[in-house]
Amino acid sequence: MTDFSYTLLIPLIPLLVFIFTGLFGMKWKPIVSGLIGTVGLAISFMLSLLAGYQYFFASATESFHSIIPFNWLWLSLSDSLQIQMGVLLDPISVMMLVVVTTISFMTHIYSLGYMKGEKGFARFYAFLSLFTFSMLGLVMATNIFQMFIFYELVGACSFLLIGFYYQKPSAVAAAKKAFIVTRFADLGFLIGVLILSFYTGTFDFEKLTQPGSTIFTHVAGLSFMGISALSWAMGLIFAGAAGKSAMFPFHIWLPDAMEGPTPVSALIHAATMVVAGVFTVARLFPIYHFYTPDVLIFIGYVGGFTSLFAAIIAITQFDIKRVLAYSTLSQIGYMMVGLGVSGYGGEAGLGYMAAMFHLFTHAMFKGLLFLAAGAIIHAVHSNYMKDMGGLRKHLPITHITFLAASLAISGIPPFAGFFSKDEILAAAFHSNKLLFYTEYITAGITSFYIFRLYFNIFWGKNTQYKHKPREAPLNMTIPLIFLALASTFGGFIPFHNLIAPDMKPFATHTDLLIVLPSVFIGLLGIAGAWILYKKENDIPEKITVWMGGLYTVTYRKFYIDEIYMFVTKKIIFNRIARPVAWFDRHIVDGFMMGIGAVTVMVSRKIKGLQTGELQQYAFVYVAGVILFVLTFLYYLG
Repeated sequence: MTDFSYTLLIPLIPLLVFIFTGLFGMKWKPIVSGLIGTVGLAISFMLSLLAGYQYFFASATESFHSIIPFNWLWLSLSDSLQIQMGVLLDPISVMMLVVVTTISFMTHIYSLGYMKGEKGFARFYAFLSLFTFSMLGLVMATNIFQMFIFYELVGACSFLLIGFYYQKPSAVAAAKKAFIVTRFADLGFLIGVLILSFYTGTFDFEKLTQPGSTIFTHVAGLSFMGISALSWAMGLIFAGAAGKSAMFPFHIWLPDAMEGPTPVSALIHAATMVVAGVFTVARLFPIYHFYTPDVLIFIGYVGGFTSLFAAIIAITQFDIKRVLAYSTLSQIGYMMVGLGVSGYGGEAGLGYMAAMFHLFTHAMFKGLLFLAAGAIIHAVHSNYMKDMGGLRKHLPITHITFLAASLAISGIPPFAGFFSKDEILAAAFHSNKLLFYTEYITAGITSFYIFRLYFNIFWGKNTQYKHKPREAPLNMTIPLIFLALASTFGGFIPFHNLIAPDMKPFATHTDLLIVLPSVFIGLLGIAGAWILYKKENDIPEKITVWMGGLYTVTYRKFYIDEIYMFVTKKIIFNRIARPVAWFDRHIVDGFMMGIGAVTVMVSRKIKGLQTGELQQYAFVYVAGVILFVLTFLYYLG
């Protein structure tokens, strides 16, 4: 049997890099911290590839199984309920090791060029390493409480990285927004974990996700408000997952998170942190499928709505990073749909496999899109499409790699997104026609908005730049080329032989009735963007005027942020918080201060009794004795 003990080094190396650069990074040249961080991630990346090869391809068995190389007892709450810290290797965790370390390694290399000369360079690399450690700890967790711990640490790292430019009020506001929104979601996660562990008596994933387990037997008849206790638990856990993956209505933090450096957007908000929610649902999929199928259906509908909702908003945005942010929301919704329509064994588990497949391919092409956007911003010093145009001549490598990623996300064969997205559509077609048609429409919108972005940046008008744009340095273009290759050829990986809910390979086949219309819809979206944006014209402006208020509502993101602010400020602050504050200040504080005032008054009245004069004390003593004797004689007589 293969020894996987070395996998403990995969998360520990970034942790050691964080400690080392955090403590000593300010004492040497900034580039040293970058090099240490990059070398550390290179080692973790190579170890992850080794683990992936040994787990998936070196085994001679026809099915996979869970491996726990390490598991330490951390807290013992009772004889049966214990919290352990360990490493769990199974198909989805091994895949996530590869995804996280790949994107993090590419981001580390890229940042050597992008962040060069930035104040806080060492701090940036320390935070990157801490985030990588946190994400790796999350995906390798052996139990749900360990996952929750790393959920919170990932959230803290997100706060630090989004607010990296802490001198900018907008960056500070975005960091706080992300932190607060995900904290509300994580509260649901924690409550769900406590309910689940209370009734099952365990936190361990192996016990929780074992089909036919008896630990759920006595939970079946328990309910609250007509909903089973287990459905409450799993629904609340999904709330935490929805917060991390920025599903509606917790989506509002992700677009604002673009205030962080662009490499942060690529690492956290495109390829790793935002898929933590998808990974959580996948990790607990047997519970959702066998015991709370109603919650699983709900997850599918939330994913379907979010994918369409975010794609529509992306059409109207002009900040290239925000377009990609809403694109991320839409693609994460695709993954949730795949999980929501999936069965368990054999070909019925197509949706599960497709969701994980799309998670993998999305990490590659979305990470590439963000890093390419960073190269573009680096060249023109602006985030807005109005300041761009004709850049294919100035940035040839960025142009080709961006095009490869755009074709991948549009689902055009043979690029990676075609294979994973169409598997989700196939699963939805056989399970839920409403979600199937929703994702079909979303596919066309996706190809339109991404090629709207592509044509506005690289074609469109020939902008007269103050400074001639130049291609990014080699340490920025090498990651682009690597991810472009992964986005082009990653779809040929036989995921159906590697990942399934029951860990058994199954056969897939191409359904031309789904594939051909899907490709046609993608090409139709590209054609629409070609007509409107390849050359400068007034058609988009005419369409904007014709749409009127509908365009305004979409551009303003359906006023969801404004609704949140109205509820927060006008209702919670003014109608609830202020009356409570008045009651606390005037009634509670007033009562306590009244007690203090009475005490002071009484003390002032009686302090004259202690004068220090012996004659007065003798007088009071004698008077007291006489009064006592007289009282005694009165009652005696």
